[in-house]
Amino acid sequence: MVKVSMDADCGNSPKVAFLKTLNIAFAEGNVALISDSVTENIVWNMIGDKSIEGKPDFVKTLEAMKATKTKELVLKSIVTHGKEGATNGEMILENGEKYAFCDVYEFSNAKGSAIKTITSYVIEIKSK
Repeated sequence: MVKVSMDADCGNSPKVAFLKTLNIAFAEGNVALISDSVTENIVWNMIGDKSIEGKPDFVKTLEAMKATKTKELVLKSIVTHGKEGATNGEMILENGEKYAFCDVYEFSNAKGSAIKTITSYVIEIKSK
């Protein structure tokens, strides 16, 4: 089980709750929940790495990522406005590696019921 911590939020935003659940699903490798949360034509831009287009390739990438186990997820902030949202935090893997991340989301509609695009910025935090 992944340890999850999050700074306090107002607690009354359905889109914030949606992104919190989505990030926890990423950390836990819950491919089914994640794939149910995106559109068929999802685009995932991993800055400095690659771009994934379409749900079949998106799911294939998620399945491959399941081998990387997360020990702890720290969500520092989640913000949403209209058809956009973003999360900022850190992930600590079971092997001790630590990463800072920021994911920027575009929802398919203002209700925020599905993700149309994800742009991910990930930086490894080196131990001193």
